[in-house]
Amino acid sequence: MTSSRPYLVRAFNEWILDNDCTPYIVVDAGVQGVQVPTEHVANGQIVLNISPGAVKGLVVGNGALEFSARFGGVPMQVFIPLQAVMAIYARENGEGMVFGSEPGSPDPDDQGPEPEQQPSGQRPSGKPSLKVVK
Repeated sequence: MTSSRPYLVRAFNEWILDNDCTPYIVVDAGVQGVQVPTEHVANGQIVLNISPGAVKGLVVGNGALEFSARFGGVPMQVFIPLQAVMAIYARENGEGMVFGSEPGSPDPDDQGPEPEQQPSGQRPSGKPSLKVVK
């Protein structure tokens, strides 16, 4: 299946705006392809206001989030692969969603052996599991 992250980012952005709040995203600036103003990156992350008053031409595609904005008066085109979006939340009350890693995406913290592959046509055994994301 395709990633659910772009759909969730679009939905949370709309929900936050519909509730007269300001959508902010937390971005992992170390992900390949991220184009953000590096002078505003702290601890490998950057927090960006993506409200209509702060950005122009916001597009949340299935692979990336893009917009143009001014940083310190200097215009910049921002490009963020969606796997780099770590969270989206409302500035006013902190309501939103923090994203974990999705099945099939590389885990930068995983240094263990490769998982065994299931022979084609066989399904993994065991029960599916879901995590609560607050």
